[in-house]
Amino acid sequence: MPKALKRIDAGSLNLKEQVVAINRVTKVVKGGKNMSFSALVVIGDPSAKVVGYGIGKAKEVPSAIRKGIEAAKKTLRRINVLENTIPHQVLGKYESSQVLLKPAPAGTGVIAGGAVRAVITACGIPNVLTKSIGRRNAHNVVKATIVALESLRERGQIAEMRGLAVEKL
Repeated sequence: MPKALKRIDAGSLNLKEQVVAINRVTKVVKGGKNMSFSALVVIGDPSAKVVGYGIGKAKEVPSAIRKGIEAAKKTLRRINVLENTIPHQVLGKYESSQVLLKPAPAGTGVIAGGAVRAVITACGIPNVLTKSIGRRNAHNVVKATIVALESLRERGQIAEMRGLAVEKL
């Protein structure tokens, strides 16, 4: 069961949205086929290190994207990041998709593919190496990347969990 998220106010942030995937879906009914669109959207504020994702479905693409953005605003979460990279290597898993994130020196940039790149740039990490392992389904890759980013911890948090001084780590 997912832990309760502390709601982040989307109104005070400078959110940038990016559409990751648009899928045309069809429902077969008695009178024929009902066409609609599903949109996967990632939003984030690079300066505040906040990111979220959402899925919207509607008869037209623009309204599906708008619904996806509204859903993403409800799932915003804060990410622990150093000045120019992530604190440590981490592997995020969701279903059969896995995403490996590795810290990178300054000047490397974001080495990532499609769905992972959208999440990384939305939360404002300037230098990181990534590898997508397993299934490349955009929905699951985005969720695996969010899981990986949520599991990032700072030295102070790890020391507190272990009951040690920060210098002993």
